[in-house]
Amino acid sequence: MLVTCHTAWADDVVKNDAPILATADDGLRAELLLYAMSLIGTGYKLGGQSFDTGMDCSGFVRHVYSIATGILLPHNALAISRASMKIHRAELQLGDLVFFNTMKRTFSHVGIYLGDNRFVHASSSKSDSVMVSDMGERYWAKRFNGARRVLQSVARDGS
Repeated sequence: MLVTCHTAWADDVVKNDAPILATADDGLRAELLLYAMSLIGTGYKLGGQSFDTGMDCSGFVRHVYSIATGILLPHNALAISRASMKIHRAELQLGDLVFFNTMKRTFSHVGIYLGDNRFVHASSSKSDSVMVSDMGERYWAKRFNGARRVLQSVARDGS
């Protein structure tokens, strides 16, 4: 497992407008997704970031990234979008972040991409817990705002 952070922590990044981008091998991506999936069913709590007391969407993403990679992201979906590297939807990889407009403002909801057009997130409206959703569902498809990357894949030759 390899993770190398190429810039400052998220609080500094938001101020400097430089994205967080860390290199990671497939093992780290798998660990990130396994940990995120292990939290399915964890309760939703606005402003929460603990599996004991509940999490909101950005608290969930922040918690998962912190535990699985050691990267500390902001606790706000918009701030996370600003602290990570913009990518096109067609470039989505496992562990990338997907953002949605769920509160009549851009980047108001965030989740972690699982592949096959699915993402894991803390949802207050459907299940009141961490759950997996399909980005192709009408609700999510209409509200998709963009994708961001925090973990850059390691080159196959090890460089």
